[in-house]
Amino acid sequence: MTTTAAVPNDLLRAVRIGLRMSQDDFAKALRRAGEELGEPNDASKRLVQRWESGTSKTPRGVYARALERVTGRPIEALGFSLPVPTPRVRTDGKGGHDMEPSASGVGSAAGRGRLDAQATEATFSGVWLSRYEFFSSGRDDSFEGKHYVVVVQHGNRLTAQSLPGASSNLDSPLALDLTVDRNVVTGTWVEQTAADGYYNGARYHGAVQLLVDPTGRRMTGKWVGFGKDFDVNTGPWELRLVDGSTSKATLARYSVPPE
Repeated sequence: MTTTAAVPNDLLRAVRIGLRMSQDDFAKALRRAGEELGEPNDASKRLVQRWESGTSKTPRGVYARALERVTGRPIEALGFSLPVPTPRVRTDGKGGHDMEPSASGVGSAAGRGRLDAQATEATFSGVWLSRYEFFSSGRDDSFEGKHYVVVVQHGNRLTAQSLPGASSNLDSPLALDLTVDRNVVTGTWVEQTAADGYYNGARYHGAVQLLVDPTGRRMTGKWVGFGKDFDVNTGPWELRLVDGSTSKATLARYSVPPE
């Protein structure tokens, strides 16, 4: 009889660490959120451990809504196995491609199957400065987005979550789910733009591929994603290590907008 090992939900763990909460603190916050929503729940440290270990892959509705309230992220961006529609792309008749307006979401990171069990030699956990550039057709100019993100490594998988208040674009939480193959890092990104910002709280997602430099302290590459007019865009992305610690004191120090 073959037993399939559970895939840890490192994205949820990274979000919790980014909020500077212990598993017990996180459970208490979920219970408070349930009371505020009028949907009491029995969240416990043990339940949080089961989610993060991958033993429990899909939270019930009352927990899903509490998780969204506590983290400020949609449940599909928290690493759970959820039925999320796959984006559809059509040609735009001009040599490019557009996103179908009805398509939304990307497949859950936890639902992609078992990861390669072989760990990479490098250790990437710590606080990194994330910086990407994008062109705004509505403003006819280029801009950059910067975040301090906490990276958590499990084998060849990296999950990154922006720290509270650590965005240059008002309050725009960013999450990345990445896989390392020697010096190549490939994965997906999700950003929830600020509700009172230019993009009015829109949620964007896409793919990213980066090359790790020989020092292991810098990754550079490209992102790809769709714009608000459903056109597919791309631009440069860089991650630079600023602190190899994930202690509470370190996370508190970088919970500020990057300069």
